[in-house]
Amino acid sequence: MIIFCLLLAAFSSPVFTGEWKANVVKELDVLVTSCAVIPCTYTHPKDHTPTSRQRRFWHRGSNKEERIYAEDQTLVLENFKGRTKMFGNQDENNCTLEMTRIQGHDNGPFCFRIELVQKGSETPSTDKFSFVENCVTFKILSDPSKPKLTHPPTAIQGKPYAITCSVSHTCPSKVPKLTWNRVTTDDVITVVHKENRFGYWETESILTFIPGEKHDHSEISCTAEFNGGKTSQTKLNLYVKRTETYNHIIIPAVAVIGTAAIFAVICTVMMKRYRKRIDELQSRDGSLWNRMSRFSRRIRSHASGPSRADPRPANQKVTKGRFPSPKSPPQSCNYRQDADDGDDYMNAVDNNVYGNM
Repeated sequence: MIIFCLLLAAFSSPVFTGEWKANVVKELDVLVTSCAVIPCTYTHPKDHTPTSRQRRFWHRGSNKEERIYAEDQTLVLENFKGRTKMFGNQDENNCTLEMTRIQGHDNGPFCFRIELVQKGSETPSTDKFSFVENCVTFKILSDPSKPKLTHPPTAIQGKPYAITCSVSHTCPSKVPKLTWNRVTTDDVITVVHKENRFGYWETESILTFIPGEKHDHSEISCTAEFNGGKTSQTKLNLYVKRTETYNHIIIPAVAVIGTAAIFAVICTVMMKRYRKRIDELQSRDGSLWNRMSRFSRRIRSHASGPSRADPRPANQKVTKGRFPSPKSPPQSCNYRQDADDGDDYMNAVDNNVYGNM
């Protein structure tokens, strides 16, 4: 059953039934002063091709006499002469039309028409067909669309970074020119042209470079110049992420450690020299150091008070011992004269003790 339905659909298609039908884009956004290419293909009854040739036209609206394109330029409206051209030939069933120098009143609709002419004759046959149900209209744009910039979210220092500038247009025969505000010998620019959707094409310019520290907070712009001279531009601010290193930690740490090491070496050398000098001073017999040491010990001993061997108070005045005068009696609070004292004294006189002095 499924195969039967597929066969039925195939045989009922315009190719097999010979139906007059055109496939034309319905609407295009066209930039004034630029150009537009209208994609178009068509089918026709097969039994007319062996003995006839085709004459193809484009006309404005439903009036087939307002031709905007014809092989005979004398049949073309004055305003469209030299501005329209068809691509392909009748064997390809290609009715694509190019219109240049778009003007503000080129709104359309524009329709394709085909006439079958007997070979060897310029008189058209009764087989004529205008595809008035498959016409195209233009939406005229006074200003071009801005380029679109796509790029990774982060640019890393020292790693390749690519920015794509793309713009949509309607003229693949005269594509827009995309330029960057920066061009260096290290930059790589790749241009790509491709069909975006039916009736629209896209031009891409891919800028690849290696960002550095100098590119941080820089401005990158892409300018699109369309056929006819109109331009548009898009900018972006580039922020470059520096390569992650530990220099901000290592350098201060090395500086601190190095300073501490130098300080430790200086202190060690000074301590050694100081100790060496002390040893030299102490090794000298009778040196100033020894005298100062003895003097210091003497001061400490006097400042500490009387020693245990001397029971006298510290404030008691020390007097010199006195000998008794020979002419005076002995002065003593405990002295008692007895009967023998006089004899003793006399003995002392006789011994001439003081006389010997």
